[in-house]
Amino acid sequence: MRSLLLAMAALIGLAFTDKPAYLVYNQQLKASSYEEVLKKASEADIILFGEIHNNPVDHWLQLELTKDLFQRKNASLVLGAEMFESDNQIVLDEYLQNRITSQQLIAEAKVWNNYQTDYKPLVDFAQAHQIPFIATNIPRRYASLVAKKGVEELSLLSPEARKNIAPLPVAFDLTLPGYAELTKMGGMHSSGSSISAENMAKAQAIKDATMSHFILKNWKKGQTFLHINGSYHSQNFEGIYWYLKKANPALKIVTIATTEEANVQEPKEARPDLAHFIITVPQSMTKTH
Repeated sequence: MRSLLLAMAALIGLAFTDKPAYLVYNQQLKASSYEEVLKKASEADIILFGEIHNNPVDHWLQLELTKDLFQRKNASLVLGAEMFESDNQIVLDEYLQNRITSQQLIAEAKVWNNYQTDYKPLVDFAQAHQIPFIATNIPRRYASLVAKKGVEELSLLSPEARKNIAPLPVAFDLTLPGYAELTKMGGMHSSGSSISAENMAKAQAIKDATMSHFILKNWKKGQTFLHINGSYHSQNFEGIYWYLKKANPALKIVTIATTEEANVQEPKEARPDLAHFIITVPQSMTKTH
């Protein structure tokens, strides 16, 4: 009996001294698990994985979730990411088809600075298993145009250019809390020009609308589309989620958000209804860049 009590005490001690790299919470901020994330993701039409861009736990979990979904979904899995702009789809496809090298992709596709460490493993997995990988984001020059001159400027682009953007006119609801917060921050000055708060919010919204558009354009019933984006673009069931649901209310969407916490076992940044699942990571976690 004494040995059993000692063993139990040791286990309890380990529970309180362990340093988890991450913990998962559900929408009600109750303890959950990766297994539950995978279960719900497997049942979804679309998964919006909201990351913190330089967080290694996010990037590892994205790859693991991709591998596990592929085991379950095989040819019905589709990947996509904010980190690739829609006008680079041809280059991305050529890499996926082994027609160009990794160096050529990096040189021509405007990849992010952390591509090699954080996104290349996903792209290479897609290449190896012939999984479609969709470049969903608006070309940054067009988002910049909206910020500086207004959304009306998009209608002046050529028909060929507009193929890389959500169909115009785009619906905007700047009362959504995420966009409203941007407008409260006020405008800014960039390169000698003034950017209004409304245009700043619409520049973010046009990204969300475009990502939603290319997700839906490349998804069909029976498929599972795993999309990687910054948490901001899908948290609180806004952003991409809002545009997806506006286009098709019947979609089964699972959202994942990420927060960094002083204590993942007592999260302060995470809050109920941030997402269906919230990944909490220690603030002291090593960054990828």
